[in-house]
Amino acid sequence: MATEQSQKDLFELYEKQAVVTRALAHPLRIAILNLLRQAPCCVQEIAGQVGGKQSNISRHLGILVSAGILDYEKKGLRVVYTLKTRCVLRFLDCLSDHLKEQIETDQKLLEII
Repeated sequence: MATEQSQKDLFELYEKQAVVTRALAHPLRIAILNLLRQAPCCVQEIAGQVGGKQSNISRHLGILVSAGILDYEKKGLRVVYTLKTRCVLRFLDCLSDHLKEQIETDQKLLEII
């Protein structure tokens, strides 16, 4: 049986995990992560690739940085963003695999109907 302290520690872990998953819970942020999968980019490049206003992209980047998913480096007047936690990409790939399985199951059900 878990002690009261270990339950508190576990809950703290779960809270931190929730922060990361909330940071991932937006289509634009997922698009940003998939773009950064290829190479580091600055805000202007990201906005050009995923669409949206620079100010909106900056806000989303801030959320990803705060969650510890992205890192950034100032290079002159530019700020270049990189993936700090590449394992998040494995999570996104896992989600894609899950969705493929759901689609296949749904397709089989449609064939029955």
